[in-house]
Amino acid sequence: MKITLIGLSLFAFLSLFNSNQKTLPTQEMSDRKLTYLALGDSYTIGEGVDESDRYPNQLVKRLSKETFFNWKDPKIIAKTGWTVDELNEGINNTDLSDQPFDLVTLLIGVNNQYRGRPVNVYKTEFETMLKRAIGFAGDKPDHVVVISIPDWGVTPFAISRGTDKAKVAGEIDAYNQAKKEVCDNYGVFFIDITEDYREIGAKPEMVVEDNLHPSGLVYTRWTEKLFKKVSTLTF
Repeated sequence: MKITLIGLSLFAFLSLFNSNQKTLPTQEMSDRKLTYLALGDSYTIGEGVDESDRYPNQLVKRLSKETFFNWKDPKIIAKTGWTVDELNEGINNTDLSDQPFDLVTLLIGVNNQYRGRPVNVYKTEFETMLKRAIGFAGDKPDHVVVISIPDWGVTPFAISRGTDKAKVAGEIDAYNQAKKEVCDNYGVFFIDITEDYREIGAKPEMVVEDNLHPSGLVYTRWTEKLFKKVSTLTF
């Protein structure tokens, strides 16, 4: 009986050891630091929130904590108010000698809509920008993630100005449909955060002091969606 128990214990130990061998990362995997390029506008640079609350920063922190890989701090090319062409110029003025990146995200377009630019012009500009993003990811479309444009028309800022919410919503939907079509054509994953934002964007705790831009709580929700996708990628 004693021998049987010892044998069972040894068997259990070996089974556990073999199981762990299948899931534990190699030394090379655990030591490697992955890189992330975040492209966008005020939503990417996190207007009005601390640096740690930006969704790119929240994402790399969570990925480093909950996956086998460590991540460098995100490289962010974004500025409040930027349109697609202004983002393009910003990229041209930035040193990107450290490419390719393991991950690239892209969220751009709200300022094109805000300035009343035609959706067909946006679609053409966005396609050009998406191709640049794919290039920054080492020509790996599956390592690029595009985020939909939030509907700013639901915010307290828009409401206080008497903004036509229906008009803004319709234009945002048209922009998002255009960018999703482009993403589908290039095999790029598209994350919809717009519908969720419409449900929460008017709440006081979901905006910063200007009553327009999202708070860190909103970016945490976006981070959750990004994490679910990025954590399944192979690096």
